[in-house]
Amino acid sequence: MQKYLIVIVGPTAIGKTATAIEVAKAFNTEIISSDSRQFFKEMTIGTAVPDTEELAQIPHHFIQHISILQEYSVGDFEREALSFINNYFKTNDVLVMAGGSGLYERAVTEGLDYFPDVPGNIRETLNSELEEKGIETLQQELKEKDLEYYKKVDLNNPHRVIRALEIIRHTEKPYSFYLNRPKEKREFNIIKIGLHNDREIIYNRINKRVDLMMQNGLLQEAENLYKYRNLNALNTVGYKELFEYFDENISLEEAIEEIKKNTRRFAKRQLTWYRKDQSIKWFNPTKTYEIIDFLKKEINI
Repeated sequence: MQKYLIVIVGPTAIGKTATAIEVAKAFNTEIISSDSRQFFKEMTIGTAVPDTEELAQIPHHFIQHISILQEYSVGDFEREALSFINNYFKTNDVLVMAGGSGLYERAVTEGLDYFPDVPGNIRETLNSELEEKGIETLQQELKEKDLEYYKKVDLNNPHRVIRALEIIRHTEKPYSFYLNRPKEKREFNIIKIGLHNDREIIYNRINKRVDLMMQNGLLQEAENLYKYRNLNALNTVGYKELFEYFDENISLEEAIEEIKKNTRRFAKRQLTWYRKDQSIKWFNPTKTYEIIDFLKKEINI
């Protein structure tokens, strides 16, 4: 196995795109994105899609390749990404994958847990219950039917709660029953690079990024997407807070502060997720040369 997938992970705004580009240049290769929100054509500013200059430096894949109106699951990404990787490795030895969506990264590197197909009407019912009764009712049902998963899931993420409950209602088994099955061994080597910095630096970068997004037109982008607000793709930090502003529930200044606060919380959850992975080698994002030196030794170039 002389093929290497270099995986670059870390919290939002840490500098994954810039690092991935420098690593890709060093190994004369390309980049695939594992950022589940950068997949969508309609979401550009709020998802920090690489800009035109960045995209011109290195070929990127799985960036704005689908519409928010399409059904696209982590399983779809796993199949498509693995197909691309295996095809790419027919003529190349190294490929870079970068993104902050831990589940999507894990789908490629380890494989997904198997879940049975669920009829669409079950999810529709749960979404209706969420609208009518609030997430607390769904949280309580999850607690009663699957305490194990209840204790570790992000209970404030309605997508995660609904996903667990639709499996539970359809199969009458706990969601946790389907978790942690033996994973598949990939036919390529995987090297994981984690980017981290002092918390204050990360938070300052997040605050500055949000201000820049607003300057670049995030408000208009969110307004254009407001009519699609109930789609899962738009249950995303940066959009849902502005939807609250459009609903006149909060002021624009409050919405911006909520985006910053929720993005900081998201970064904290990302770090908690990645720290559980003992295979990640951590670096300061300003030390790109150290990352490249480490990778060259690992790959023996």
